[in-house]
Amino acid sequence: MSEQTTKPTTDAPAKARRKKAKRSVPYAQLHVLATFNNTIVTFTDQSGGALVSSSAGACGFRGSKKSTAYAAQVAADKAAESLKQLHGTSKVDAYIRGVGLGREAVVRAMQNHDIVVESIIDVTGVAHGGCRPRKARRV
Repeated sequence: MSEQTTKPTTDAPAKARRKKAKRSVPYAQLHVLATFNNTIVTFTDQSGGALVSSSAGACGFRGSKKSTAYAAQVAADKAAESLKQLHGTSKVDAYIRGVGLGREAVVRAMQNHDIVVESIIDVTGVAHGGCRPRKARRV
């Protein structure tokens, strides 16, 4: 006694998706996270909303090659190229976090795409002794 339900077929075409309008962002922020294992490059607008992002791992680098300066440069090139095409950005403020090899390489890569780096701000966290250690083990 199982009833089969059939969905009514509609011959109407699917709703056409509208192409996302190009948003012009002439002045953006460049956030770089340069760790010992990877480099992540993110371009945001002035309020912090992400526009374009890329990383060394997303560009096809694996293992110890992800942490090189060249991998960071390739990731920055990829992100900067799509930023110029999609948003027409010409000036950025750079916020750099971390101690990896990609710190300088990303900023240098911006010159290849005619993006002017107005300021470079280091926002790397400072170690402060960490949190309270757990209680001593009883023997």
